[in-house]
Amino acid sequence: MARGRQIVERRPEERRTDERRAGAEATEQIVSESRTDRLRIRAAWMYFVEQMTQNEIADVLGVGRVTIVRMLAEARSRNEVKITIESELLEIVRLERALEKTFGLQQALVAPLTAASADPIPAIAAKTGMFLSDAMKSGMQVGVGWGNTLFHTLPFISAKSLTDFKVISLLGGVGVARRVNPAEFAWRFAQIFQGDGYLMPTPAVVDSVETKIALIERCGLQEVFEMADALDAVLLSVGGIASATTFSRGGFLREADREALLARGAVGDLLFHFYDRNGDLVDHPVNNHVMSVDVDRLRKAPIRILTSGGAEKTDALLGAMNLIAPTILITDEESARRILAAVSES
Repeated sequence: MARGRQIVERRPEERRTDERRAGAEATEQIVSESRTDRLRIRAAWMYFVEQMTQNEIADVLGVGRVTIVRMLAEARSRNEVKITIESELLEIVRLERALEKTFGLQQALVAPLTAASADPIPAIAAKTGMFLSDAMKSGMQVGVGWGNTLFHTLPFISAKSLTDFKVISLLGGVGVARRVNPAEFAWRFAQIFQGDGYLMPTPAVVDSVETKIALIERCGLQEVFEMADALDAVLLSVGGIASATTFSRGGFLREADREALLARGAVGDLLFHFYDRNGDLVDHPVNNHVMSVDVDRLRKAPIRILTSGGAEKTDALLGAMNLIAPTILITDEESARRILAAVSES
């Protein structure tokens, strides 16, 4: 019994030794945790702020890449890392509000770009696709144009079944099978919403006004044009004509046409309707020979969506603001800045 008490009730100097050892161990644990915390925060700083790769961080900190991956995951789980894009969003919102006030839009949607020189089409297409996913409703009758931007919106539109949903192609173009074709876009757009597609099975441009009238009155196209008088929405893009490489519009127009249009002040086209910077149609035969719904019909639609952008389309976008008076504009941030600056300068 006495021996048991001797084990439990140690001498004072023994108790002090044990306490010092326990204190040292606790201190070591605290120091270890502090070092781990600092290392984790340093890794997070290097990765999220300095944009270093995980391998580069591992080399600097002298640990393995797997350790860095674990540290970054722990930093996120502890809410030590909070990623914010507030400054970018504020600038985007500022641009959207400026566009709405300047052009009298119901809504402007501006897509951010990774760099000023980046191709704007993917960003605009994504923004447009997401907007259309919510904007399209059952019972709507929607007229659609064509173009590279519109074609690239298709993967970003959420498929859903809409009842009594009609899609009307506003421009001819059937002839040569191409991916970017008015008929192809209209049909695929209708399929996304399981709606009915109404196409215009004619060339985009015919040889005379007489041919145009004959096709409309005698070849069953009258129904399509009549439907265009009762559209709930139109979805359009504009084309620029400054570059010869993007002007041919599927081979329907020649370089001589482009030069003649430029000489008359044309800056772009909407459904092959060529117009100047003020939004007035230019005096050229193509505007009478095009197989597309006329601008006056398009302006009757209560929702007029214009989606486009790019450095070569600044004047085309400015002219389209007057020509079609869109209610919704979807573009990229650099295009937004350019057209706002152009208005300010003028």
